[in-house]
Amino acid sequence: MILEVIAAEYFGTNCWIFAQGPGSECIIVDPGMAIPSLVPQIAHVLEKHKLKPIAQLLTHGHLDHTFSIKPLDDGYGVPALIHAMDRPYLGNPWGLLTLDGMIDSILKEMGISSFAEPTTVGEVSDGQRLEIAGFGIKVLHAPGHTPGSTMFLVDDEFLISGDVLFAGSIGRTDLLKGSDAAMRKTLKNVVLPLDDGLNVLPGHGKETTIGRERKQNQYLQADYLKGA
Repeated sequence: MILEVIAAEYFGTNCWIFAQGPGSECIIVDPGMAIPSLVPQIAHVLEKHKLKPIAQLLTHGHLDHTFSIKPLDDGYGVPALIHAMDRPYLGNPWGLLTLDGMIDSILKEMGISSFAEPTTVGEVSDGQRLEIAGFGIKVLHAPGHTPGSTMFLVDDEFLISGDVLFAGSIGRTDLLKGSDAAMRKTLKNVVLPLDDGLNVLPGHGKETTIGRERKQNQYLQADYLKGA
């Protein structure tokens, strides 16, 4: 199996690329923010392994995770999959951005004032099972960071956690549409029941495991989850 990660120029967002092997189809997760886009870096990985991208998995609608979906679709014709509750923000990312916040300021510096969905967008839902590029994928709706935040369980081995769970931390809930109450429920009811051996591939930072986070992550302890 091939598993590569590209840390985007802005915010260090992890773009994960999954493939069964050289010359096969592949999945691209959260193509993030770079100038002019993350496509050149992604293209380098695709060419190195002779991969054919057939799907973009999006963990949520924040622009640092979705900035390059349209350029990637324009170059390779790759459909995007996202939870229905965050789909509106593909064409209107300002719905999740704080005006005059960091990303908004960067967009103004770039002179970018509009976005559009890629040609094909599919909506995923909780519990849905997908077969893509030879991988079995289960969709886990995990709201809190955004209403449509989603984790993807790949072959019962990898958890693409987006901005829900990090090594030693969790995603912010104080941004637009975030919810601390929803995040606590997600951590208690979606994250904690997962197997300790799962390899966690977060939206930012280093890889971890569910077992490690269960022991060391303060946000997965009873004191924090009280009242979830």
